[in-house]
Amino acid sequence: MTIGLVCASHTPLMRDGVAPPETREKVTSGFASLAAWVEAFQPDCIIQFAPDHFNGFFYDLMPPFCIGVGAVSIGDWGSGTGPLPVPEDFALCVLNAVRAADFDPAVSYRMPVDHGFVQIWEAMFGSFQRYPIVPVFINCAAPPLPSYRRVRLLGEAIGRFALVSGRRILFAGSGGLSHDPPLPAIEGASPELRERLIDGRNPSSEARRQREARILEVGRLAAEGKGPCLPLNQAWDLNFLDQLRQGNLDAFDALTADAVRSAAGRGGNEVLCWVAAFSALSAAGPYQVRNLFYEAIPGWIAGMAMVTGETVAAGV
Repeated sequence: MTIGLVCASHTPLMRDGVAPPETREKVTSGFASLAAWVEAFQPDCIIQFAPDHFNGFFYDLMPPFCIGVGAVSIGDWGSGTGPLPVPEDFALCVLNAVRAADFDPAVSYRMPVDHGFVQIWEAMFGSFQRYPIVPVFINCAAPPLPSYRRVRLLGEAIGRFALVSGRRILFAGSGGLSHDPPLPAIEGASPELRERLIDGRNPSSEARRQREARILEVGRLAAEGKGPCLPLNQAWDLNFLDQLRQGNLDAFDALTADAVRSAAGRGGNEVLCWVAAFSALSAAGPYQVRNLFYEAIPGWIAGMAMVTGETVAAGV
């Protein structure tokens, strides 16, 4: 059975943030290449690993993992709203498979997802409705985070299921790479911020506008080499991509959330989603990867990357 992979960075600043025109053109071209590759692959279903940014999941109940048997896009940062095309019966099969592998993820029949899930599909196809999709949330932002080893093993369990599912599966990972947006922390937070992190659902339009304006300003400062964000860590990004390309996935077990945050920023642990996706692909056997794009874009507060992969047995 053919198994494929597509991973891409996302950033809310891709639409309105600061970047040279030539960079925007390269990013647009990169997503067009991803779209062409996915269309040629013709997946029966996509299983996507992605984070949240305190838009759908909060500290009133923060699971390390959640499988969406149904999901709805909340529409932050100009993304579309409405239900994702989740095949319920197949999503339940994914859930049962990981439970049989000694994982106990949360399950949601109406999982709220933000730009972390939908932005890459909108950049490719203009919509997140193009293919059936099973969303798998990984907590990358709200300590305590799952360990890199546990995420690798979860990916492998889903990969083993995909291999015997009888379907042409495409794994997707969204997030990272080095990435230091002004992500809030509950430790030491003001009472107002603490409450938002515990239960900040359904913010007013004005509250969302103010939040997005703050991030846009931070991105503008980052483009000038100023502000509170850590500089993007291109060397770290390229080493991470190289380890994925070589299949050295066990090496990520030694990573800790604190160490990644120090090296790659407050959003750097979104690479957990890449580790999960590549681990799922690895369960199908040896694979080859093609890097389509990488550029550190300070004004977008992101080391942006795009890759595709496929099992060697599929003839890559």
